[in-house]
Amino acid sequence: MVWKISMHLNCMIFLFLGSLSLMVISLQKLCFDMVTVIEWDILMLNSSSVVFTMIFDWKSMMFLSFVLLISSMVLYYSGGYMYGDPNFNRFMYLVLAFVVSMGMMILSPNLISILLGWDGLGLVSYALVIYYQNEKSADAGMLTVLSNRIGDVAILLSIGLMFTLGGWNFMFYTYYMIDETSFLLKMLVVIAAMTKSAQIPFSAWLPAAMAAPTPVSALVHSSTLVAAGVYLMIRFSPALENSKMQTFILIISCLTMFMAGLGANFEYDLKKIIALSTLSQLGVMLSILSLGFPDMSFFHLMTHALFKALLFMCAGSIIHNVSECQDIRYMGSLVKFMPLSVTYMSVANLALCGFPFLSGFYSKDLILEMAFMSLLNMLVFFLYVLSTGLTVCYTFRLIFYSLSGMVKLRVMICVNDNSKLMVDSMGILGISAVVSGSLLSWLIFPEPSMICLSMFMKSLVLFVSFMGGVLGYILNLMNVNSLLNSLGMYFCILFMGSMWFMPYLSTLNLNKMNLGLGANYYMVIDKGWSEFMGAQGLYSMVFKVSWFLGIMQMSGVKLFMKSFMFTVIVIFFVYI
Repeated sequence: MVWKISMHLNCMIFLFLGSLSLMVISLQKLCFDMVTVIEWDILMLNSSSVVFTMIFDWKSMMFLSFVLLISSMVLYYSGGYMYGDPNFNRFMYLVLAFVVSMGMMILSPNLISILLGWDGLGLVSYALVIYYQNEKSADAGMLTVLSNRIGDVAILLSIGLMFTLGGWNFMFYTYYMIDETSFLLKMLVVIAAMTKSAQIPFSAWLPAAMAAPTPVSALVHSSTLVAAGVYLMIRFSPALENSKMQTFILIISCLTMFMAGLGANFEYDLKKIIALSTLSQLGVMLSILSLGFPDMSFFHLMTHALFKALLFMCAGSIIHNVSECQDIRYMGSLVKFMPLSVTYMSVANLALCGFPFLSGFYSKDLILEMAFMSLLNMLVFFLYVLSTGLTVCYTFRLIFYSLSGMVKLRVMICVNDNSKLMVDSMGILGISAVVSGSLLSWLIFPEPSMICLSMFMKSLVLFVSFMGGVLGYILNLMNVNSLLNSLGMYFCILFMGSMWFMPYLSTLNLNKMNLGLGANYYMVIDKGWSEFMGAQGLYSMVFKVSWFLGIMQMSGVKLFMKSFMFTVIVIFFVYI
């Protein structure tokens, strides 16, 4: 065990120092407006250079700094959470491989080199989701990897389409991509981002991926992997300006935001509630990006990563103490037993709601005000308002069921905050969740934004948030699920609580059809005509020809030919 502790401590210190160094470099590049690009030429193909490219600007350095900070805290936290796990070493190596893949993806402005990190994220996340090696984890991992493969194929196709531009460095070509010539290319990139960030109709994999260990959820499924699609869209944002794709992204992201907020109010799994809140915030990021504010999307991406990782860590601490139970109905009054964890969880929850002067307030409030100032139709406006209210509603529902209320814990459970490794890592992220919003707002937006709204619009967000919190507490005090069920509205509960039947559509019908079709193709083509006419058929033909030639070249053939000719001559003379 000594080696395990020293391993995660060494990794934590290394990543934490790397995070501080990258933050200093990011501030330098932000202050002096510097960008450094490094390219390695690999080969030249029809006047297009295949190069490995790395870009060092303030965005990539800052994002990588936050990734390393969260990774260091997650590895330190894992020392307590994964204590006694027989495969602890493998877990640590997988997390480090994920960090390397994320770094490759962040630093690559080239579609070919970005594919290394993009595929690495998918592969390592699959290995982490199936870490516990049971049937549920295997199903979740398969759904995750197959959903993300759609995005991988879209990236491969976009690489082929970018061949016509003479290169694959999208930082150079995004300003020249107009709809008439590059609409399909932009559509493929948007689909890739939608699969990685779990937007409709690819949303089912994110709650399913909660089968992974909680430290994985804190790192992979809250702040890094799911943010990869948003980060790619931020890099591609110049190509989306005045494009038809903006409206498409806006509608999809607002629907995802609303659907996730609605589903979280009917979910009882603690980790899935937090996963659905992540899904909702990803919709917020993509929606404001589609309105033409990529820096605000990046700002919310940074602040959200900190308090959502903290929220997952607090959830892991609670699950660890209540005998690995994730159902919030079996929790209650945890504030009496775990005051530190509950304090950090309350800070993360309030930051998620946009409570004033916490990190989420600076990004969410600015995003909502800029969205209300933009040219929105009534549908998008109502989806924004309802999603904001639903966020506060499911947050207070979570507080009602798990942190306050009656004690519903099982008998003989020792619930406490004794794990120093877990509490210390949550403390550092808790401080970051409080101060990061104001610091980043001063850095990224040194000049104040001009907000011109009416009194009604300005106070609308505050009113909706207040009403969402009140409804979230009162309706669950009345046990709204049982109330709706008694009114014969079970179908509505099922529809809203199952993400609009998206998991069923993603797993049951389509997969049966596709797997059956794939099995038929495998039998008819791979093991049929392709086997007969392809490599095996060619091998059989070449083998027979070579065997015949070998027989012909043997000396035994000569003896046979001599004896055959002698026999023919003898028969000829006998008959004559």
